[in-house]
Amino acid sequence: MLTVNFAFSGTELIGVTAGEAKDPAKNIPKAIHTTLFRLIIFFIGSITVMAALIPWQKAGVNQSPFVLVFDSIGLPFAGDLMNFVVLTAILSAANSGLYASTRMLWSLAHEGMIPLKYAKTNSRGVPMIALSLSMLGGILALVSSVVAASTVYLVLVSISGLAVVIVWMAIAYSEINFRKAWLKASHTTEELTFKTPWYPLIPWAAFILSLLSCVLIVFDPTQRPALFYMIPFLILCYVVYYVKIKVHPTKNRSDK
Repeated sequence: MLTVNFAFSGTELIGVTAGEAKDPAKNIPKAIHTTLFRLIIFFIGSITVMAALIPWQKAGVNQSPFVLVFDSIGLPFAGDLMNFVVLTAILSAANSGLYASTRMLWSLAHEGMIPLKYAKTNSRGVPMIALSLSMLGGILALVSSVVAASTVYLVLVSISGLAVVIVWMAIAYSEINFRKAWLKASHTTEELTFKTPWYPLIPWAAFILSLLSCVLIVFDPTQRPALFYMIPFLILCYVVYYVKIKVHPTKNRSDK
């Protein structure tokens, strides 16, 4: 389940880009729609095609199902072609992850959660310190997959895989609370530039299904360690937040 959730991760980055997008009122809804269509075509569509072409007796994890399909139709160099596709996808995922990590460090610095130096930008508006730290973290994570695959890397994968689901839950719950607060402030849904379709069914369904995927992890011994690592990590984050904001209010905000 964690692997599936991780495969679909990245859609939440649309919200991260809103802060820098040109004409977000127009482009963010467009990005949401195109992302949905791409997920349907490239993920669900490809799975449907493979399920129709590959006999269940031949399905497995020893060979890529895409390579198996291409070989069955006589396409030469199927393995090399898929390696190129996978490499391209990895680079794309790394690029988006690097951007998101840098952006979040920049935002945390502006909020006073981390030192303000991480929000400093160069002449081109790039937060180089945050970018460098994000790149270093990515490199160390990559190294850990080789030298500590069963320890450090396992913890990182567990935390990141489950964190994606928690982020989805937070987004859905935020949408529900936002709509309530918006209407309570005497606004109308017609004033919203982008309205969630079938509200409140969609956000509640997203929240409940994401929560269900977390619960199902308990029944999978191979993925259960994700909970053991993620729960202490969440507690640590909230403790740090409480100490930073409640006990010792920061004087490091960029607007002060």
